[in-house]
Amino acid sequence: MAGVPMDQREGWIWFDGQMVPWGDAKIHVLTHGLHYASCVFEGQRAYGGEVFKLREHTNRLIQSGQTLDFTIPYSADEIDEACRQVLAKNNLVDAYMRPVAWRGSEELSVPGRNNKVHLAIASWVWPSYFSVEEKLKGIRLEWSKWKRPSPETIPCTAKAAGLYMICTLSKDAAMANGFADALMLDYRGYVAEATGANVFFVKGDEIHTPTPDCFLNGITRQTAIGLAKENGYKVIERHIKPEELSKFDECFLTGTAAELTPVSQVSEFTFKPAKACTTLINAYTEAVTPKKVAAE
Repeated sequence: MAGVPMDQREGWIWFDGQMVPWGDAKIHVLTHGLHYASCVFEGQRAYGGEVFKLREHTNRLIQSGQTLDFTIPYSADEIDEACRQVLAKNNLVDAYMRPVAWRGSEELSVPGRNNKVHLAIASWVWPSYFSVEEKLKGIRLEWSKWKRPSPETIPCTAKAAGLYMICTLSKDAAMANGFADALMLDYRGYVAEATGANVFFVKGDEIHTPTPDCFLNGITRQTAIGLAKENGYKVIERHIKPEELSKFDECFLTGTAAELTPVSQVSEFTFKPAKACTTLINAYTEAVTPKKVAAE
């Protein structure tokens, strides 16, 4: 269904406890979440009919809502089951999934406490964030002019819709300049993340990655760190200055949509995807593939 607008697709969406036809999953234009970004979401993938690290994603969704001072009116078990029902109802096996929770349209002003909290879950076939050709040769990034703010100014531990405004601006600008994505610095000038993925740098058997103290500590990021350690790499989480990029040989991004994507260029710095990228792509592919239970 590539090229079909999101609101014109076919299928079923779980909406406040009910399966509704895709085109009927609508909200009012005066919804609080639309005007004041009182909205949190998850991005997760199903492989072989199973959502990878489903409970971790569900827990983060609930915690993100709590960080924005609202409670999603469903338990983690209920949300997990709804995710499974969405896959089954839409006959999906390998798919992307988007749970989203937001404050409704009871009132429209800055305070949001009197607004009902809604939850919807949609899923569709969405291939890798970047094309196979881009992945094999490594994607190109440019520096974003926007910076990740101080954690004193944003709820940086939440996967909240409002935090992605500068991501959209950065990625659109990068694509207009012929790049696949943008790499953002933080408010101190350290390397932070790409617009929808965390970043890693490789030198020999060491993998360096920015400390997630003002941006989301991605679930895929955490998975990649575990896999790197299992494969003999020393993982160092620290503040990284942009000029240090000249010292690294490989670079890659991690995220649910991006999965594990090698990078060949960040503005004036170049990298060559090699052993570390190949090893970790293979390890990640194995990790997300459901294991078949041997017959007795």
